[in-house]
Amino acid sequence: MYYTVSTDKDFEQASTDLDAAVKRHGFGVLHVHDLGATMRSKGVDFEPQCRVFEVCNPMQAAKVLASDMRLNMALPCRISVWTEGRRTHIGMIEPVQMLAALSDAPALTQVAQEVEAKTKQMIDEAR
Repeated sequence: MYYTVSTDKDFEQASTDLDAAVKRHGFGVLHVHDLGATMRSKGVDFEPQCRVFEVCNPMQAAKVLASDMRLNMALPCRISVWTEGRRTHIGMIEPVQMLAALSDAPALTQVAQEVEAKTKQMIDEAR
């Protein structure tokens, strides 16, 4: 259900490269949550770096919402870059499995497969 890769890049470079890969594949970065910085700003002893990128392709999102409007709660797609120990990782929850668990609308399969293929390419390119 998870698609994750490790990279030899540092956290900042992996984040920059993911942002560029998202844009190259026709998706937009709607927001980046710097989870690590937020946790530390709230006084939590949180050493790892973690950024959650909210990414979206409006045409694909429209297809998902036309199939089942309740899936607005699962959008946009999220791709994370985080550190664990001395390693940087990039990953996501796979759209095909996630959407299948949330809705049985038949039209979702194709769009989820398309989105999953593109987001895996983004992750692999940022690696």
